[in-house]
Amino acid sequence: MKKYFVLAVLFILPLVAYLFFASGINNFAKLPIITDSIQDLESLSNHAFENNISIVTFLGNNIEDREGDALNLNQKIYKRFYQFKDFQFVSIVPKGNELKSKNLKEKLSSGTNTDMKNWYFIHLPDSKIISLYNNLATNIELGSDLGLPYAFIIDKSKALRGRDDDGGIKFGYDSRSVADINNNMLDDVKIILAEYRMALKKNNVFK
Repeated sequence: MKKYFVLAVLFILPLVAYLFFASGINNFAKLPIITDSIQDLESLSNHAFENNISIVTFLGNNIEDREGDALNLNQKIYKRFYQFKDFQFVSIVPKGNELKSKNLKEKLSSGTNTDMKNWYFIHLPDSKIISLYNNLATNIELGSDLGLPYAFIIDKSKALRGRDDDGGIKFGYDSRSVADINNNMLDDVKIILAEYRMALKKNNVFK
């Protein structure tokens, strides 16, 4: 009897867990579109938002002050998902900070022994950064140094994704907060990746 009981538990518990999580709004529903048709990077650099799932940050002129934020994102998000096809990190930085960007990228790579090939640092004039950020149409103010501690999810169709529920609209994720990254951002990145994988399977397209 014990043998059959153990077998039943091993079979039933995963099924119950699946049904429980499958019924959750934030776990398996599509991630809401917060801002549609934002400006593409392609007009500003050699990189693009279109056809990529992008995690976007604005590091500003004081990159050294964002080092801890970048490390949090690297440990919790980038390191876990960077090998997924069409997944990228894009850090927007004012021109003149190229050396600081290089140093930060080296620190992120050496600190976690992770391939940083899909984390791009894009250097733009101040006016272009302001225009790009305003195009996201968030309720979060860009800092005077053209940086802020929030990370944003942009999908393959150039739409800003986030949360729109009882807690209000969530435009971005606070990279200073491990709790926000673990409890919200990690879950939402999983959702959007699963969304595209399911779409590929549905259309029998495997890339």
